Amino acid sequence: MKNYLSKEGLEKLKKELEYLENDKRKELAARLKHAISFGDLKENFAYHEAKEAQGFAQGRILELKKLINSSVILEKKIGDRAQVGSVVTIKSKNGRDTYTIVSPPEADPFSGKISSESPLGKLIMGLKRKDSFEFQTLDGKTQYTIDKIE
Repeated sequence: MKNYLSKEGLEKLKKELEYLENDKRKELAARLKHAISFGDLKENFAYHEAKEAQGFAQGRILELKKLINSSVILEKKIGDRAQVGSVVTIKSKNGRDTYTIVSPPEADPFSGKISSESPLGKLIMGLKRKDSFEFQTLDGKTQYTIDKIE
């Protein structure tokens, strides 16, 4: 399966992989060595915690390698419809919000990057300027209109 990423998103994943492979692995190996020095591994909480952290890091390394190897860099958007890579401004009676539509590995809602597979992302995908849609929020259903697509 291909993962469509921005150039910046791919670089972010590569940096995380580099950190995990170099710095984090060394840190975890030192933690493990220290925990082993306590003896009796059967009831050694520090040892089990370090092993679990090591396993988690290794799993993330494998996941990142798979993502990076199957990634395709997104080129500039084509057309006037919202798609992965589009910066979309939506408006409602409550004001305006701007989001960048990204692939799931790049999603960061706190930075305004929403996944094309999130509930809001799915609604926005394929719409064009002035199209309207309804979205369920904590305050109930709200009507939105696409104000701008870049």
